Amino acid sequence: MTQFFSRRQFLAENAMGIGSVALAWLLNQEHAQARPKSVTAAQEHFDLKPKPAPLAPQAKAMISLFQHGGPAHMDLTDPKPELSKYSGTDFKGDVQYSFVNEASKKLFGSPWKFSKHGECGTELSELLPHLGEIVDDICLIRSMHTGANGHEVSIRYFHGGIPGVVGRPNLGSWLVYGLGSESQNLPAYMVLTDPGGLPVDGVTNWSNGFMPSLFQGTVLRPKEPRILNLDAPAHLQGDLQAQNLELLETLNRKHYEQHPHESDLEARIASYELAARMQTAAREALDLSQETQATQEMYGLNNPKTRDYGTRCLIARRLVERGVRFVQLFLGGQPWDNHSNISTALPGICGRTDQPAAALVKDLKQRGMLDSTLVHWGGEIGRLPVTQDHGDPKKAGRDHNGQGFSIWLAGGGIKPGMTFGKTDEFGHKAVENVVTPNDFQATIMRLFGLDHQKLLFFYNGQEQMITNHRPARVVSEILEKPVPTVG
Repeated sequence: MTQFFSRRQFLAENAMGIGSVALAWLLNQEHAQARPKSVTAAQEHFDLKPKPAPLAPQAKAMISLFQHGGPAHMDLTDPKPELSKYSGTDFKGDVQYSFVNEASKKLFGSPWKFSKHGECGTELSELLPHLGEIVDDICLIRSMHTGANGHEVSIRYFHGGIPGVVGRPNLGSWLVYGLGSESQNLPAYMVLTDPGGLPVDGVTNWSNGFMPSLFQGTVLRPKEPRILNLDAPAHLQGDLQAQNLELLETLNRKHYEQHPHESDLEARIASYELAARMQTAAREALDLSQETQATQEMYGLNNPKTRDYGTRCLIARRLVERGVRFVQLFLGGQPWDNHSNISTALPGICGRTDQPAAALVKDLKQRGMLDSTLVHWGGEIGRLPVTQDHGDPKKAGRDHNGQGFSIWLAGGGIKPGMTFGKTDEFGHKAVENVVTPNDFQATIMRLFGLDHQKLLFFYNGQEQMITNHRPARVVSEILEKPVPTVG
């Protein structure tokens, strides 16, 4: 049965749709669609070709060794004699717990000894002997602060610029968006995951957020084959594959001409083209047999405990050596989240990672690459100075703490052989030269010759930046060549 509508009914039910279409058409005709002057139509085309940095860059590539879970800084990098002196007594300050049912105010002095290392004399735990060998090459920041104790909220703060918020591009995405890649045969942003599984917060750790998928991290599998389907089947290789790729490119380009400025389509075309070039480049980059026995042993590839992490650290060096802009290494789950059994769990994870991380810095330095490659080591939070009580001292651990903790940086324009910032006498809160993840992001961007306030991406009617207009400063005190603040 045909249903008829009166003019009034038609307008009532369809006015919003017709009005919005008409308004969009009129605005387009008048060139009045909301767009800041700083964002031009040309910026709607995206690629990974190398771009000159607006400011003088000191770093060309970055390797981030992210330590999910929150390394216990007072047991590793931030010695606290007063904590040891008053261990077992009640902490008189306020404490924010994540696990209230196991909360305790009993101070927990570190079971491990600290000693000075290098010419700089920085004190480090006996659990990090290999870090002690490179301490003159690193800047140890002891005053990191997220203000939140949760894992995900702080992870997203470090990666995306806003505590707890998903759907934002990560630091690696911003860097390759601003600078492109020195290599056109390998992905600009690569992620090396762990055989034990994905880290906490999963693929969000390397998300491109609201940027085109071109800027998302490309994952290398934790075991061989690290890239699936790298080669075409035998019956399609050679001239036949070349002909198929040429046909595919022709079809894709014609389709793109009919649908210009569709970033997902553009990214898909670019990924097809990159995949073809990777058949040779990726295989060569991942071939560790080219490395000397001495290099492999330095990374710990001869030791079952360090072999996996050492392999990935060595691959990371080979990738940046071949022009990859940003490389991230992750551990499965959150192995630094030592709520219990810290006496065995903490030495275990240090034993897996300490030698390979130090070897990476040594290797970059001896190859003349450390000056232009920034290395980052650190987690999203630290641990509390009080005991997480399990009713058995042997099972003691530490709860979350985002009020003060440590990370370290090396190379890429960072001043070596120094410590920066302080936590209080018990290691609970950052009290001097506090550094937030937004400060960290602003500083990294400056090392790459970018201004975090001027690298913008137009999305959702707004100019987006990595720090989302939050307070952020370039921590010039830790730069080898301090630069003036840009207004």
